[in-house]
Amino acid sequence: MACFEWLNKKIKKMEWYDISLTKLSTAAFILMVAKLWNPILSLEWYWYAIIFVLAAIRPMLRVLRK
Repeated sequence: MACFEWLNKKIKKMEWYDISLTKLSTAAFILMVAKLWNPILSLEWYWYAIIFVLAAIRPMLRVLRK
């Protein structure tokens, strides 16, 4: 738990653009992985949609509940 508490303190110090840059760097990393590892791009489009929906459920529930 100490690690998460430390991370929460650090994240609270970040500005909105720091978080946006973190998201952008994550997207760029994923695109790099897709470019370097061709089999990941061979999936049908609906697999990416399923992954997106499953990954978005919990954050969206947390946002909408508050």
